[in-house]
Order: sequence, then C-alpha cells, then structure tokens
Amino acid sequence: MQPVAKTEFTFCDGLPIFAKSRGSVMPVTLKDVAERAGVSRSAVSRTFTEGASVSLKTRAKVEKAAAELGYSPNALASSLTTGRTKLIGLISNNFHNPLFLEVFDLFTRSLQDRGLRPLLVNLSDETDPAHSLKMLRQYSVDGAIVASSTLSPEFSMAFQEARIPVVHSFGRFASAPRVHVVGIDNVECGRMAARTLLARGYTSVGFMGGPREATSTLDRRKGFFEVLDARPDITAHESYATAYSFDAGRAEMLSLLANTPAEAYFCGDDVLSVGALSAIADHGLKVPGDIGIIGLNDMEMSRWENINLTTIRQPIREIIASSIDLVVAMLDEPDRLPEARLYPCKIIERGTLRRVKPAP
Repeated sequence: MQPVAKTEFTFCDGLPIFAKSRGSVMPVTLKDVAERAGVSRSAVSRTFTEGASVSLKTRAKVEKAAAELGYSPNALASSLTTGRTKLIGLISNNFHNPLFLEVFDLFTRSLQDRGLRPLLVNLSDETDPAHSLKMLRQYSVDGAIVASSTLSPEFSMAFQEARIPVVHSFGRFASAPRVHVVGIDNVECGRMAARTLLARGYTSVGFMGGPREATSTLDRRKGFFEVLDARPDITAHESYATAYSFDAGRAEMLSLLANTPAEAYFCGDDVLSVGALSAIADHGLKVPGDIGIIGLNDMEMSRWENINLTTIRQPIREIIASSIDLVVAMLDEPDRLPEARLYPCKIIERGTLRRVKPAP
C-alpha cells in the first residue's frame, strides 16, 4: 500500500493561507484573496489593474486580504489584461567598459522605481539590430533604450520602424533627430579638451580615440581638430584604440611610446585614459611631468587617488533620468515627435595635466 502524502496548512487568523505537500508550496491565488475579502474575483483583478475602477471600500478589503495572505499579482497575467508587459529593453554593446556598470545600475534602479522592469540585451560588438529586435519582440517589450555612444542613429531607427518606442541614450546629437536622443555634444567635448591642453602651454598634443568608426570617436576628433587647425604653431597627432577598454588604451599608448610621444593626449574615454596611464608608468615616465592626459566621462574610477584623472564630466544621472522620462512618455504617446536633449559637460581638474600656463 502506497503511503499517503501528508499535507500541512499554514494559518492566518484561523484561515489557511497555503498548503505545503512534499516540500512544495502552493502559491496564493486571486481566488484565495477574493474568498478572504468576501468579494468577486473580478473585484480583486480590478484592484490590481492600473486605471481600473474599484470602490475605496472594496480596494481596502482586497488589499487587507492580499497582505494577510502574502499575495502578489502575477505580472505576466496582468499584462494580458492591460496589454502592457512593463518590460523596457535596455540595450548596449560595451559591457567591458566600467562606466556602464554605473550606467546599468542607475538605469535598472530608476526603471524599477517607476514600476517598470528592465530587460538587458548585450550586443557584444554586434552592430546589426536584427538580433536584439527579435528578442524584444519575443518578450513583447513596451519600449527600448539604446545605451551606447558608439552605435549610429540607424541602429535605433530599426526599433522605431518596428513600432517599438525607443530612446537613444548617449547617442549622436542631431538638430532634427529621427529618434529621441539624450546625451552630450561630443564635438564640443573635443573642443573643450583642445582648449584645456592649449591653456596649459602644450605645443605637441595628441588625440587618442576609441574605434575609428564609432560616432563618439568621430565627433570628439572633429571638435578637437577644429580648435587645433586654427593653431599652426601646435603639432597635433591622432591615433585610435581598437575598443573603449583598458587593454586597448594600454596597447595604443605602448605603441605611441615606442616612437616620439606627444606632450599630452586627449583620450576619448576615461577607461582608455587609465590604460594609457598604465603604459606610461611601465615606461618609467611620470604624469603629468613627462606626459599629460585628459579623459572624458568622469567614471568613479577616475576619482581614485592612484588615478586622479583630469577629465570632462558627462552628466550621466541627468541623461539617464531624462531618457526614462522620454520612454515613459512614449508609452502613452508613441507618435511623439523625436527630440534631442543635450546636457552640458565640464572640466574636472585633478592631477594628470600640468597647471594652466600664466598669461604673459
């Protein structure tokens, strides 16, 4: 004769909350809450459906019963009723850059604070949107945020054409954007870097950018040489790392040091700068005594005492908050006209450039 499985009940105010059999726990259902509250199942459903009509008395009963039973509404089931999953695709192609740990932390927490759920998509050097677009459709996301300073506007356009509300964070500025863009003026950042080096009296300077095809690299280089082209007395060089990463920045600086390096470099990203600092130290050279470095982003690592990087601060928190505001607004107004939101950057003085040269 087979033994009969024992079932144990947990009680609250004398009423069973759930049954536990053979170590398994049966979840509390909408029906359980309705019975405990003394209302219909549809009343419970309306209570947990955003915007649905339910009386204050009924809501109070349902919420009290749900709290006593430990009930949480099923998000997937709710999406069938509302037509919204509250999933927002968060897409990036540079998980190797420490800056994006900060970016993802702020994005995910901010989305969750709005009652939304982030779905991370790691492109890992992909530039074709087809794969991530397929994934976002499979999960029926309500919107998407492309968090990348290297992808072109055409990448985000693919989501818009698929009728997925999209915002390109840290994207390339355009006066008449085809998708919503929130970020900085990378051309102006290049100008700021050049002016900063000139103010310190450097006469031989270099631009060490990220990947040549990256939109951020192209724009930062453009602004840098706009300023220097007007100064024939200044020698300017350019070189490019293969990626926005520590290893790529270190490798490129080692290559530059094998010849005659410039007096100072604008590295198009803080993580490139940290790699460059490592290479310079390995050659027995001092910063800023022998070579000056200025970066861009002001990531947390740049503030560490052993790095102490002079850099251009990108207002990451403001960009992220504005990006989320836009994607939330598009959930109710998907045909909202695209806009570009630019945030100003500023120089953060630390210890990797010599002091400003006094005026004669």
